[in-house]
Amino acid sequence: VQLQASGGGLVQAGGSLRLSCTTSGRTFRDYTVAWFRQAPGKEREFVAAMRWNSRTTFYADSVKGRFTISRDNAKSTVYLEMNSMKPEDTAVYSCAAGSRVILSSTRSSSAYDYWGQGTKVTVSS
Repeated sequence: VQLQASGGGLVQAGGSLRLSCTTSGRTFRDYTVAWFRQAPGKEREFVAAMRWNSRTTFYADSVKGRFTISRDNAKSTVYLEMNSMKPEDTAVYSCAAGSRVILSSTRSSSAYDYWGQGTKVTVSS
């Protein structure tokens, strides 16, 4: 499974961005797809995830109510819509996918087998 993340850029605080994660070679069926981010000098952290089959979604408390993860079946793409962005959202965002992610491990990066390259998001104050 190859993942391609895109959509990063520079945005002012309060603004919005939409990230995309596309797979090639297969669909996301039976997978859990997640977004993680890593800010300079900080550990990678969970942002959001979706269990493809059930469309169940999960969010980090820091983004709940501001970010939305969604999917487009036909395009085999997962989106991360980011609204009301804050400077602390600045990070490199990466998408990941796993076929054996158990519920309790959804927020753990070690649960995911496949990773796309990161896309940089900068939020200016």
